[in-house]
Amino acid sequence: MKIMGAQRDSVEASCHIIFDSIEEGVFTIDLNWRITAFNRAAEKITGVSRKDAIGKTCLEVFRTNVCQSDCVLRRAMRTRRPIFNTPVYMLRPGAQSIPIVVNATVLKNETGRIIGGVETFRDLSSLSKLNTSFDTCHTFENMISKNQKMLEIFSTVKMIADSDCTVLIEGATGTGKEMLAKAVHNTSAHRNGPFVPVNCGALPDSLIESELFGYKAGAFTDAKGDKPGRFERAQNGTIFLDEIGDISHALQVRLLRVLEDRKYEPLGAVKPFPTNARVVVASNCSLDRLVEEKKFREDLYFRVNVMRLCLPPLAERKEDIPLLVDCFIDRMKQKQKKNVLGISQEAMAALVLYDWPGNIRELENAIQRAYVVCDSELIELRHLPERILSVVNASGLTRGTTLKEIEKITILQALQRNQWKKAVTAEELGINKNTLRRKIVAYGLEEKAPRSKSCRHLKSRKKKQD
Repeated sequence: MKIMGAQRDSVEASCHIIFDSIEEGVFTIDLNWRITAFNRAAEKITGVSRKDAIGKTCLEVFRTNVCQSDCVLRRAMRTRRPIFNTPVYMLRPGAQSIPIVVNATVLKNETGRIIGGVETFRDLSSLSKLNTSFDTCHTFENMISKNQKMLEIFSTVKMIADSDCTVLIEGATGTGKEMLAKAVHNTSAHRNGPFVPVNCGALPDSLIESELFGYKAGAFTDAKGDKPGRFERAQNGTIFLDEIGDISHALQVRLLRVLEDRKYEPLGAVKPFPTNARVVVASNCSLDRLVEEKKFREDLYFRVNVMRLCLPPLAERKEDIPLLVDCFIDRMKQKQKKNVLGISQEAMAALVLYDWPGNIRELENAIQRAYVVCDSELIELRHLPERILSVVNASGLTRGTTLKEIEKITILQALQRNQWKKAVTAEELGINKNTLRRKIVAYGLEEKAPRSKSCRHLKSRKKKQD
């Protein structure tokens, strides 16, 4: 009996050594959800010692963003089926949130009766850092994107970095024209000089000329002293003329002279002053159309349209929405100390489904609003603005809708808009034609394309009629 007891102790010691040598965190629970075993890797990942963990409920020790809403271990216990590779966020002592992946299954005794559960988990922090490093490939100054059109714009800005050419930025309101203008400035030889923005649309005609060029004492009744204009303040730097399409014809003539001669003349001055400021202009509407409508001088248009950059609306770069949302949430975390780990799958799907007429600015405001009213660890559908929810509800989005399902819907809608022309659809979606074909096959969308048979039928009828 003593020999058998010694053998049992030896086996238990060996099991304990093996248990502690596993790189993944492991803990077991009884039917009262109290932890009965806790290995060394679990101590390291959770930051909780085995002594403090044993006997406590798993909710007290293993705190994740799904513990109360969709506990992985509880789901495994309920379905009696193992669950693998579920990514979650875990909150360590000190409010540090780390990404992990968990597996869960039930524990049974020799007779097959369930006596508890076991959960294993792996720290993904190093992988998260690798993904962050990968994401930096899609960042340019303070802008982030993996959209092909945006990456081409980033590449173009880098190519013109050593040039002093005038840059025209076109794009709808909220697409980030001023951020792109700052990126042009920060990559140029003028990066150490000032960046001076001017919103031409916000200034009345009576003030904008003096704002741009300044004035001398005595130029008019209240001019008691000299006032430097924006061009003077932008010396050795960059001046950004936003909404240039809103300026009057008279000011367009003066601005044309400045761009041609690289000299400006303050009001009341007797001689012009040289400027070496790089000029970047922007418009929220097409200057081509304004020229056709005689609202913008053609000669000035050719002067500012040296290098043209067209920012796509957010509706045409929806693959950037998850990147932008993560960026905005991280920014909010730095300002407000709230325990918001991220955004739920359903809420992200809703954001991708929405068309964002206000572009990136509207998305940022929506995330800011959701972050403020969020009362849980994840931003959920109920936290999003009503205008987004109304569109999403009309589209039939239900709880559990995944981003893949949203992608399927988006591709199907694009194919229908373009009469199932794959080349046109791929260009609209900003993806390769081969990628589109693979996704069509993967999502089984070929069955929903009746165009091929009907078109062949129509062609054959036409031939017979001829």
